[in-house]
Amino acid sequence: MQRGKFLKATLIAAVAAVALLGAQPSSAKTFTWANDGDVNSMDPYARNETFLLSFMANIYEPLARRNRDLKLEPALAEKWTQVNPTLWRFNLRHNVKFQGGEPFTADDVVFSYARAMGKGSNVSGNFTSVKDVRKVDDFTVEIDTKYPDPLLVDKLAQIGIMSKIWAEKHNATSTADMTKNEENFATRNANGTGPFVVVSREPDVKTVLEPNKGWWDKPEHNLTKVVFQRIANDATRVAALLSGEIDMIYTVPPQDTDRIAKTPGRRIIQGPETRVVFLGFNQQAPELPESNIKGKNPFKDKRVREAFYRAIDVEAIKRTVMRGQSQPTALMIGQGLNGYMKDLDVRPKYDPVLSKKLLAEAGYPNGFETGMDCPNDRYVKDAAICQAVVSMLAKIGVKVNLLAQTRSKYFAKILRTSSDIEKSPNTSFYMLGWSPGATYDVHNVFESLIQTPSAKTGKGLFNAGGYSNPKFDALADKIEQETDIAKRNEMIKEATKIYLNDYAYIPLHQQVLVWAAKDTVDLFQPADNYFPLRFVKVK
Repeated sequence: MQRGKFLKATLIAAVAAVALLGAQPSSAKTFTWANDGDVNSMDPYARNETFLLSFMANIYEPLARRNRDLKLEPALAEKWTQVNPTLWRFNLRHNVKFQGGEPFTADDVVFSYARAMGKGSNVSGNFTSVKDVRKVDDFTVEIDTKYPDPLLVDKLAQIGIMSKIWAEKHNATSTADMTKNEENFATRNANGTGPFVVVSREPDVKTVLEPNKGWWDKPEHNLTKVVFQRIANDATRVAALLSGEIDMIYTVPPQDTDRIAKTPGRRIIQGPETRVVFLGFNQQAPELPESNIKGKNPFKDKRVREAFYRAIDVEAIKRTVMRGQSQPTALMIGQGLNGYMKDLDVRPKYDPVLSKKLLAEAGYPNGFETGMDCPNDRYVKDAAICQAVVSMLAKIGVKVNLLAQTRSKYFAKILRTSSDIEKSPNTSFYMLGWSPGATYDVHNVFESLIQTPSAKTGKGLFNAGGYSNPKFDALADKIEQETDIAKRNEMIKEATKIYLNDYAYIPLHQQVLVWAAKDTVDLFQPADNYFPLRFVKVK
């Protein structure tokens, strides 16, 4: 009898809840979306990683932003001019407020850039050319560079501006170093000038946003609430979309693409992505941290690196792991980006027999043992790719001990900050992916991934294995400043040949960008895999 009363009361409550939902304005649009990994911090400088930068770009804004054509347009700066080859002037937008009510002024720009260049920041690589940032007046900022940097504004387009008043009030004037598992107030809270405001945050579970009613720009979206959920399991994530529980999936498992596309009311949004996924070696340490070889580092020998390269069958990975959703490449820059050299995009032949011979010549006729670091929630089928690599290398006698972890633990292990950039790497062999989203230019790849890690210059910040070639470094520095396109392209070709000849890395493929959504969702998919919520409409 009690059970019957309970069911009746529950039914009445449910009906009342439905009635309340029905009473909501018809224009109210909640957009719910999911990814396999979470945004690991609310701090826009915590990690130079596309998903974090993309998510936080909905909350924090730069001086110049990208439009639908990925061209620069004014944001918090109304205009900018290059006064002379090493001096830039930015005229800031008036009457802009942060979401907490603080006025936006030049003080915030100077503070933000100092913070982005400072302790704990993972985006300091965007400022390698910067000599000084100064306030001229409340709405004018000037930046001096050490040398001519024609890509400066492109780099700054990735740096959201924070409130100096807010950061000082909450003791968040520096970035919490994620490589050391540090946190501060800005790790879990946010206060930008952008189109959306963080309402609630449950790390690794759910983050809720609402429109910024005081945003300076005119909204193109029609959203009243945005709910982001982390759903790590592929099958669960897809089921949530097909059942209607969520509106959009940011990372679609390749094996489910056809099924989603054939489901009424659902669609696949697909295009080429600028990211290249690759494997890197620890070439810096005198001895690998995770190997049975003691007293020396096998990866310092070019023959060993070439042996690994030729033992990996990228076509098999494309066919069996990626289900055709990848474009194998020999280069560290993807097609469609400035500096891509089609004539050099030729992979050395897959040849495990030659790999064994090269290992024997290098003094490892029976192979050796090494660790390998890989994320399991960052790139499309990342852990599965690494498992395939482990199997392929086993065929040439190399035992690989794979450690596949969630992105927060993985990045904390393999990456270094500007303050410890020259320390011996914590990894032996690793997977990483890179898209030069700041500039869409190959120099971003050269400076971030291939130049020698240097605390003095800030270059090589994401060169996690410490590859170093002085001739390459000199060319990359010249490329950064060269404005003659023909001369610059010749230098890019020469630099590309250097890292290819060194077998500095093992590029695997350029990802295919695949999202999935309900037919009722209108969104914009840029090639850099950013997801600007300001363009989303729910019908």
